[in-house]
Amino acid sequence: MNLAQENMFADFYQVPNLKFDILRLRSDLELVLKRRKFNTPGITHFGAIPVNQIPNDDDSIKGHKLRGQYWTIPDETGKEVSRDIQIDESKYTQLVPEFHNTYFKEVYEVLSKRFKLGRVRLLLKEPRSTLSWHKDPEPRLHVPIITNPGCSMVIENVAKHLPADGSVTITNNRKYHNFFNGGEQDRIHLVACVLENPFN
Repeated sequence: MNLAQENMFADFYQVPNLKFDILRLRSDLELVLKRRKFNTPGITHFGAIPVNQIPNDDDSIKGHKLRGQYWTIPDETGKEVSRDIQIDESKYTQLVPEFHNTYFKEVYEVLSKRFKLGRVRLLLKEPRSTLSWHKDPEPRLHVPIITNPGCSMVIENVAKHLPADGSVTITNNRKYHNFFNGGEQDRIHLVACVLENPFN
């Protein structure tokens, strides 16, 4: 990749020397999906399964707390509005029981040692769908598990496909962005809120 390409993708940081076993992730994803289904908290073509929670607080992984605060520009006026509720991400430190005895526990522990994390979720984007144009309070860490060539993350005017090869990418979600799945299969990523900003 040349310097111009690096500058173009400056809001996508591929973490060096960190790769997970994609076959184990996919295998244990199947196990998890037998125990727990994706919640669709009021957003079409979107689902979430919480991986961690506030210790001993089951309410911390329900309803609006599956989504969290974001900002969007919903119409032609260009006026930015806030949606949903503010969450204290730093309190999310306990693995949800469905992920014990799975490879996700090891992945979570490795990521937690390396980064200051908030909520960690499995996020589903259904085929031929997109998220809203929005920005989040913090960057997000992605480990794609199931994807296809029609999936791209778009930050401002730059689109990038994140491959499901075990690699880890942190995206600058503090800028306006969305994610679209133009394929005909579900897209599933492990996504974590990152409480330290590598894009300063």
